[in-house]
Amino acid sequence: MTELTDITGPATPADPVAFPQDRTCPYHPPTGYAPLRDGHDLSRVTLFDGREVWAVTAHATARALLADPRLSSDRRHPDFPVPTERFAGVRDRRVALLGVDDPEHQRQRRMMIPSFTLKRAAELRPWIQRTVDGLLDAMIAQGPPAELVSAFALPVPSMVICRLLGVPYADHEFFEEQSRRLLRGPAAADTLDARARLENYLGRLIDDKAKQSEPGEGVLDDIVHGRLREGALSRDELVSLALILLVAGHETTANMISLGTYTLLRHPARLAELRADPALLPAAVEELMRMLSIADGLFRVALEDVEVAGATIRAGEGVLFSTSVINRDPSQYEDPDTLDFHRPARHHVAFGFGIHQCLGQNLARAELEIALGGLLTRLPGLRLAVPAEDVRFKPGDTIQGMLELPVTW
Repeated sequence: MTELTDITGPATPADPVAFPQDRTCPYHPPTGYAPLRDGHDLSRVTLFDGREVWAVTAHATARALLADPRLSSDRRHPDFPVPTERFAGVRDRRVALLGVDDPEHQRQRRMMIPSFTLKRAAELRPWIQRTVDGLLDAMIAQGPPAELVSAFALPVPSMVICRLLGVPYADHEFFEEQSRRLLRGPAAADTLDARARLENYLGRLIDDKAKQSEPGEGVLDDIVHGRLREGALSRDELVSLALILLVAGHETTANMISLGTYTLLRHPARLAELRADPALLPAAVEELMRMLSIADGLFRVALEDVEVAGATIRAGEGVLFSTSVINRDPSQYEDPDTLDFHRPARHHVAFGFGIHQCLGQNLARAELEIALGGLLTRLPGLRLAVPAEDVRFKPGDTIQGMLELPVTW
């Protein structure tokens, strides 16, 4: 494992910061990240195993390096940084799209792009709206209070990704639980077991689709009856693709809906502004994604030396992109800790940047606009059902969001 080079000059503060850390407030970066926000482009952070890696904290530098092919996403590289003990247990397993480089990444992504275009997201909007309306109908019929994560925030993206992929929603309790274990453990054994269970489930589903004479309605059906039968990809590769799309397709958006709702309820002036002018919804979604940065930690390994910001990242050194810090860069966003729907926030890196930028971002935006818009319209009296300090949220070593969100109206 390559050690960090010593550098002088303005690139980094002296003392490494531990990463990841838990947030004190669910919509602000951990207070322990304050040294990462001192104006340097690069800093040093220490991971759970004591390894020091570079942390990129400046917006312009982050976008440049995320698009730099000298930084690899290949998690099987021996020097790839390991952020948590859970990750260490699965680092040698193939991760489609997110964990591979070009040309393999480009080949995989090209297969998926037609299903995640802006046009396809627009086509799904009426169905997403009906899904949101149906869930809100059920909540209203049952009456307050409600637990918003299980009643709304999680079912919306789970139903959407199931419809898109061709996964039976009847199995949602199984894959949601395995996704939780995959991302939050608590132990490495849980992560390994959850991944194996998901792979077995998706493998059987793919086999069943392959036996059908005609494809069903779903991305997996199209690939099974097309590229899989043609030999353009293997069954194992398709299982890996299906796993990342299924897990990422519901976990990230569910957390954004729950944490976005909590954040709006804690900013009553912004909530009132949004209720008064629903046309602000697209801008509000962008600003919430910037501010919340729920996937806080994109990792790479340098394949060769990279000169940047007065420093040299040596081949074999790990690189971390702290999205919660990058998206609060004051040189890019004035008064970055303030929720402001009128700022130009579209260039945030909450979806990443470069070739690995989130494939499902068009769909995510549609889901968030419709889900948050539905809550504001149908539940004008929506408020927390417990004191804000009693609402439980997720630890810093996973996707950020609410464990539960008790609300009333």
